Amino acid sequence: MQKAYLLLSCEMGTEESVISALKSIDGIKAAIVTYGAYDIVAEIQTNTQREMDDVISFKIRQLKHVRSSVTLHATD
Repeated sequence: MQKAYLLLSCEMGTEESVISALKSIDGIKAAIVTYGAYDIVAEIQTNTQREMDDVISFKIRQLKHVRSSVTLHATD
């Protein structure tokens, strides 16, 4: 099992639409608005590293209004 937290910066005023899009992606366990250096924190859980890579690279980073992201890979 793979787990990661993704810190996202998005265009101002688009946080709720980005969260809505995130929650429709398989593997996203939670997504919340934050204040500070990042706008959204998302928790991702997948079965394999390849699935994790696909979710981050081809689904999340391609979302409209997402400007940048930082991935924190979690371990048990």
